[in-house]
Amino acid sequence: MVDRSRSPSVDIDALLQNADLWTELEPYYDEAIERVGMSQWPIQAENEFLACMLAWEYAPVLPIYRWFEPELRPPRPDQLSDDELPDILYEVINKLWEKRIVLDFTDHLSDRELYTLIYRDILPAREKKLDLGNNYLHWDCTGPSPDPEIWLRYYASDQEREEWARTYHRPPPPKSKPPYPRRLPREPE
Repeated sequence: MVDRSRSPSVDIDALLQNADLWTELEPYYDEAIERVGMSQWPIQAENEFLACMLAWEYAPVLPIYRWFEPELRPPRPDQLSDDELPDILYEVINKLWEKRIVLDFTDHLSDRELYTLIYRDILPAREKKLDLGNNYLHWDCTGPSPDPEIWLRYYASDQEREEWARTYHRPPPPKSKPPYPRRLPREPE
């Protein structure tokens, strides 16, 4: 009996696509591609991976506010009253989510602190605008500092806190509940 679920023309098309993808990737080829170890992958999986790599190479690097049409230019934080701030904050968060930008670790920040972080750090950040439909840009809102205090205090699991203590030979800060719990859009699991 002939298995018609795998047509030879599909395999040939996938192989031709694979050759085209490798040819297009050649200018960007380096040893990092070899480390992925695609030799055992099905051809379709390899093609998807190579297409993602090409999308990465071709994606423009833009300030995040320019990912939007029109540009996302919310009011300056000091121009907003305490009454105006929550609505505008969540409007901006939802717009970021539409571009698959996920804000992680925000519950230690007040609304004004979070809005200021978005305005000052996230919107002007130059990032690759990769539009694959299933990719997410996660923004760690614990700050640029290498000091893990915030993460350890509010977000680390007990196991992560124990591992940190063993690695750095000192106790982590006391565990606390974040003062501003919120339900923000998350990447689907």
